[in-house]
Amino acid sequence: QVQVVESGGGLVQPGGSLRLSCTASGSIFGIYAMRWYRQDPGNQRELVASITSGGSANYADAVKGRFTISKDKNTVYLQMNSLKPEDTALYYCNAEDPRGRGYWGQGTQVTVSS
Repeated sequence: QVQVVESGGGLVQPGGSLRLSCTASGSIFGIYAMRWYRQDPGNQRELVASITSGGSANYADAVKGRFTISKDKNTVYLQMNSLKPEDTALYYCNAEDPRGRGYWGQGTQVTVSS
């Protein structure tokens, strides 16, 4: 069916950078939007950033000015700069098709610590 795979997570010091990647593949006819979410134990999954097929991007207040979302066909990237410990979470990618169906990846762990 449809597969969504994230990569690029890891351990980084505060103030450091990471770039996450997400690719949707399989029986998907198109992408309406792609989104990054994050979740850590005890918190709800929250929307971090989104980008539409036309390239219009939106960000959560907590990451504005630090994160940048971009896309290329069925791949979305999240450039994460000036990372803070509170950014530590499992980051998930969701790809939405033109009919409004969303497809989730398995997540990639980001840990920001000294």
